[in-house]
Amino acid sequence: RVVEIQSQMSERAVELLGLPGDRPCLLLDVGCGSGLSGDYISEEGHYWIGMDISPAMLDVAVEREVEGDLLLADVGHGIPFRPGMFDGCISISAVQWLCNADKKSHSPPKRLYRFFSTLYTALARGARAVLQLYPENSEQLELITAQAMRAGFTGGMVVDYPNSAKAKKFFLCLFVGASGTLPKGLGTECADGEEIHQAKFTNERTRFRNAKGKSVKKSRDWILEKKERRRRQGKEVRADTKYTGRKRRPRF
Repeated sequence: RVVEIQSQMSERAVELLGLPGDRPCLLLDVGCGSGLSGDYISEEGHYWIGMDISPAMLDVAVEREVEGDLLLADVGHGIPFRPGMFDGCISISAVQWLCNADKKSHSPPKRLYRFFSTLYTALARGARAVLQLYPENSEQLELITAQAMRAGFTGGMVVDYPNSAKAKKFFLCLFVGASGTLPKGLGTECADGEEIHQAKFTNERTRFRNAKGKSVKKSRDWILEKKERRRRQGKEVRADTKYTGRKRRPRF
């Protein structure tokens, strides 16, 4: 099941790269692990180089005789390739680990900036990087996207199946050079045909959600979502104001 999900996400990431169909490309796979994503890249007729911090995972990739080249490296130290070398980059479930400070010397913002700035240099002009990630919370997502912007990337977050707790997937879609049109997420059409717009880079903080991706019970977001559900059911609901969800002072 895990292998199947990994393959699906790899397929989606390569699709979001928007690669030319008339020639093979050279791609970088960040956090390549045992090479499952690389298998799909090879099937599509492209070449790839994979980077991973785990020797054990790379050993599995070698045993599986993957077609790509493999490099043992910590991407928090940067991408050690010459400028403009890659036609695209994908990463499946890896970039969020740069937010962890595993050693005293680790600074997540510095490690993220080092990763994004060297990745920007290693990609050809007009190339894309598509990074699927599992952010722990909105602050982590904000930290990652802020460092990508600082490094020169444009783009934003493509969210597939935003209304599903299980199928929801975040893809950070980044452009080098001229900004392209941000692809649409899968399952982003409401029942009435109205489209949910993609999340662009923003300085606004998204309110905290719990581990299952749901708004914290009794929070303002939780109340607003409940009211919206009732409106869709045709029930009469009070209008939203700045006082909605605000805590009342205890009575004397």
